[in-house]
Amino acid sequence: MALSLDGLVSGMDTTAVIKALMDVESIPRNLLSAKKDDKNVIISNLQSLNSAIQDLATKAKAATVPGSLSRWTATSSSPSATVTAGADAAPVSADVVVDAVAQRHGIVTSAFSTWPADPPILTLENAAGELREITAASGSAQDVARAITASGFGVTATAVPSGEDASGTTLYRLQVTADEPGADGTFRIFRGSGTSTDLAAEPGAAVITTGADARIRLWAGTAAEQTLTSGSGTFTGLFPGVDLTVVAASTDPLTITVSTDIAAQKTSHGDFVKQLAGILTRIDNGSKATVADGPGKDTTLGVFTGDSTVRALRGALADAIQHPVGGISPSTVGVSIDRYGALSFDADKFATALADDPASVDAVFSGIAARVQEVSERYSDKYDGLLTSRITGQEREVRSLGDQIGSWDVRLAQRKTTLERTYAQLETMLGRLKSQSDYLGSQLAALPKTSSGDAS
Repeated sequence: MALSLDGLVSGMDTTAVIKALMDVESIPRNLLSAKKDDKNVIISNLQSLNSAIQDLATKAKAATVPGSLSRWTATSSSPSATVTAGADAAPVSADVVVDAVAQRHGIVTSAFSTWPADPPILTLENAAGELREITAASGSAQDVARAITASGFGVTATAVPSGEDASGTTLYRLQVTADEPGADGTFRIFRGSGTSTDLAAEPGAAVITTGADARIRLWAGTAAEQTLTSGSGTFTGLFPGVDLTVVAASTDPLTITVSTDIAAQKTSHGDFVKQLAGILTRIDNGSKATVADGPGKDTTLGVFTGDSTVRALRGALADAIQHPVGGISPSTVGVSIDRYGALSFDADKFATALADDPASVDAVFSGIAARVQEVSERYSDKYDGLLTSRITGQEREVRSLGDQIGSWDVRLAQRKTTLERTYAQLETMLGRLKSQSDYLGSQLAALPKTSSGDAS
């Protein structure tokens, strides 16, 4: 514990003297601490930039796929059909005749109060002719329905009340429906083992719906007429990147149309360019230096000022964006960098280029994205990225500075202890000297006094 010796003997403000001396001694340590704080700020900004570059690499990788930034408007002339267009779609207009829609297979059994056989055994057969024998827990309609549903055969059974018999006992029918629509979902259920007694063929039973595929015709009435079927009712890839789902049949053809959504494509392509522009602006702002404009004022450096890795990243991204792709300048599709290095997107020029030659626009953006992906991954790879290595190097410096600061803290603590001991000893010595002085003064005062007259 530090001792407070202020004014004990000497009257000096010992605490203030020691503090002043320690302030001078601490200057190298404080400089190291300030340098560490600056390094931490740099690391934080580099890490944030690296995260942004990693996200850019992910977005750029997705954008390298031709058509990934394309957007389409898909419409149908009838509410009974829904059209969806993916990124790889192409403009198309076609008439489609919907001859049939997909439906689930379903049967209803004859009415019964309890299953006539014990144990209640049933045999299920699917559209492929595969058989599965099941046994219900009891002869109740509910247990039989549960056993059918739990069979894993792709059907669901429900016990439906169907009046009473002559004795007042409640009767039930089993309604069994395929889980999936289409011809592949058809099934039969037989009483007992084997396939001799079809439940749907018994008196009072019926097949209520027959599983069937949806069926459409393209180019109906022409020599090129083509019939297509779908068990689900969705015709995937009817045209490249275009899916059609039908829910109602119609003798009249319906028209499906897929066209370029200019507004949406402006947004998707513009957002990609905007993300790139944001990173370039971020680097530019972090690299600015404010020069002192008068006496007593400081020159302020940006967090990236003088960082060769960040400067090289900025140059590589700019080159990836502005260089021609397949002999086509990005500026012709609305992407340009001005003489100040600012990246911009001209939506109107993009729309004009898209209307004139959508394939070229797509190729240019895919090419830019591929180059941006390469640059982004080269700098932000989590193992050996150039920016990642830069961050790792800065973190090593911070750890080294922390070690040096720790050594200085030990050294300064020892120095303070030494100063406190020195000044304590000084006060003790001064105390002794003062005691001796006081003693001598008292002794001198006690000596007999003589006058000049006594000398005769």
